[in-house]
Amino acid sequence: MRYLVTGGAGFIGSHLVDYLVSSKHEVVVLDDFSSGSRENLAGVEHCVRVITGSVADSAACAEAMRGVHYVLHHAALTSVVGSVVDPVAADRVNVAGTVAVLHAARAAGVRRVVLAGSTAVYGDAAELPNRETTLPRPLSPYAASKLAAEAYCQAFHASYGLETVVLRYFNVFGPRQDPDSPYAAVVPRFILAALRREPPLIFGDGEQTRDFTYVANVVRANALACAAPRDRVTGQVYNIGCGASVTINEVWDRIQQALDITLSARHAPARAGEVRDSRAGIERATRQLGYRPGVDFAAGLRLTVESYAERWDAEAPLTSRGRVSAGRRPSLRPQDAA
Repeated sequence: MRYLVTGGAGFIGSHLVDYLVSSKHEVVVLDDFSSGSRENLAGVEHCVRVITGSVADSAACAEAMRGVHYVLHHAALTSVVGSVVDPVAADRVNVAGTVAVLHAARAAGVRRVVLAGSTAVYGDAAELPNRETTLPRPLSPYAASKLAAEAYCQAFHASYGLETVVLRYFNVFGPRQDPDSPYAAVVPRFILAALRREPPLIFGDGEQTRDFTYVANVVRANALACAAPRDRVTGQVYNIGCGASVTINEVWDRIQQALDITLSARHAPARAGEVRDSRAGIERATRQLGYRPGVDFAAGLRLTVESYAERWDAEAPLTSRGRVSAGRRPSLRPQDAA
């Protein structure tokens, strides 16, 4: 089978590429390298066709779709704070880019498109866990753009019969996640602070909760979404998480324990658009996809800390968008892929 991974040089996308290559599939990557890195494809670049371009460019999408059976659409502007600063950019990539991908997929006769959705669409839900039937309440332009992308997937399925599946990710973390970006996610940012022996910055009181999901679980979910029968999953939305949550303060405590350090965190006011609490209800994904998280938060955090620590060198600090732990691969079985 031939797969297109949009954003395939990024954090999650590159793990998907690794898995697909190891499973002997043909792989095409479409990435504009605004946040992804060619280093993330080191070791598999000779097996992959890389097209440099944006998903917002219809010509690039059309070129990338040739002969493709499955599209794993992971190209996006993913920062909540960044979307508050520039909502137009978030709309251009996350909404218009998704429409361009869907349109090109339909024209090329692609079998199925899997969209990387986000827990951000739920906002501050009245009760937890967040379930797919929960009314979305986006609090940021990023969340609104991801909800719009979902709606377009469902519209293309209803209007044109294009098979689409939406996977709503809950706070994915793992090797290769950029720790140096101004909008870096909490896990890599905290690990980098610990390695530098610097106190991390926590926004708010740190008691907000997240369902942190190790990247190998997400890779498995994509494989299952491609393999599942059409009449069971197309046009559907699935939460992909662990079904458990931890506080931001607890994340920092565990990283300190793993690296045997003690540092008090700094605090700043909570940021606009950020959700207070989230936890995935994964019953639908378990029942219809056969999804179960194979790596829990504690195990995933250990693997992630190890991968950053192995790379760390006091004389050559981690650089932005550098490849982390190039030899580590998600432990998935080939039969999990389509």
